[in-house]
Amino acid sequence: MAIPLPNAFVERIQNDPFFEPDFLNALEQESPTTIRLNPTKTKANLPFESAIPWCEYAFRLSKRPAYTLDPLFHAGTYYPQEAGSLFLDEVLRQLVLPDQPIVLDLCAAPGGKSTLIASFLNGNGLLVSNEVIQSRARILKENCIKWGHTNSVVTNNDPADFERTPSLFDIIVVDAPCSGEGMFRKDHQAREEWSPENVNLCSARQRRIVMDVWDALQPGGFLIYSTCTFNAQENEENVIWYAHELNAELVPISSTHFKPGRENIGMYALPSQVQTEGFYIAILQKSGERTTPKLKTGKNPEVSLVKDNSFANQWIQLENIKLIQWQQYNFAIPALFFAEIQFLQQQLRTIKIGTEVGEIAKKGLIPNESLALNPSILAPSISRIDLNLHDALHYLKGETFPLEGPTGFQLVCFQNEPLGWIKNLGNRFNNLYPKEWRIRMKIE
Repeated sequence: MAIPLPNAFVERIQNDPFFEPDFLNALEQESPTTIRLNPTKTKANLPFESAIPWCEYAFRLSKRPAYTLDPLFHAGTYYPQEAGSLFLDEVLRQLVLPDQPIVLDLCAAPGGKSTLIASFLNGNGLLVSNEVIQSRARILKENCIKWGHTNSVVTNNDPADFERTPSLFDIIVVDAPCSGEGMFRKDHQAREEWSPENVNLCSARQRRIVMDVWDALQPGGFLIYSTCTFNAQENEENVIWYAHELNAELVPISSTHFKPGRENIGMYALPSQVQTEGFYIAILQKSGERTTPKLKTGKNPEVSLVKDNSFANQWIQLENIKLIQWQQYNFAIPALFFAEIQFLQQQLRTIKIGTEVGEIAKKGLIPNESLALNPSILAPSISRIDLNLHDALHYLKGETFPLEGPTGFQLVCFQNEPLGWIKNLGNRFNNLYPKEWRIRMKIE
């Protein structure tokens, strides 16, 4: 049985001239299905219907696929993402940025905006994706690994912890936790959880988050603020408050697809106008001239350069990257950002740095899943075994089955797209696909 829209919400919308007469009816319609392709990987065979004009590589589908049963989904070749939130791509392309920007996605789980930003950066700059809730941070890490970029760090910190990284970021994206009105169409539980009191709580929490992280933004840098809600209290009123309290400038956004906010503050994706859920976005620019951040590191950092990387030639392409050691593991990171990554590892709780190449063992390197899923550094000469659909799904379940091929570590693929590693022992193989990622549903 469908859950009705909250009465107080309906009354507010009806009394707000900002919304069209058919707005409430739009919230009762079926939600569209949209995905964003990974431009560095295989193009999946999906029921494409039309391109999303405000985001590169994004498409609307004619029906929702069974993602769990598609090995190319697990390989990170595409990401299901709501169409309104994809407007971030168009917003990023309107900003004047340095050649190698450092970006913080502050409230990043489960990873849609982070993977979008990674594709926007296209190997340039550095992306730090953060999530305060530990269980959600693990999901964020998984999705960032599957998207396959070396210039990626994932942290598990409270926004206030970023006071330890002053003036480090050229862009901070705050997709703030909100009352979720924009999710009413596809998530009826959001209707049950909504209340005017929750709107008040969310608004206050959003202000705390932005104030906590503001010092981490470079002078001249941009804070992109977004929510998936419709009310002015969490959107325009908060943005006005930020601009006043922080002496920041509101940056105009141009788009032919979305509706300007009240008093032209930010922009909305409204389901009554475009095939999206609800989304609001605004940009603030910090006053002042860009500076060189001070990166203070201790005398005995945990992250150090690998002195002998001769072992790596069979595994990775070393162009423009450095190999570092953290505990007993080796990681590939962008050569330009060694100091920043070393600094971040000391100041924050980092759970992913660059691409984990593998664990150092007595008999050599045990390759990591992160390496398998990163096409930018994976050595093309690595031995591969291509699986059919049946075997690929059972591999993703963590199972073993008869398999021919050379002994030793092998990269298993589906339609030539890497899925992960096995160690072929001749008469059997060890399945090295991460246990926490494995498919749990029954497969025929």
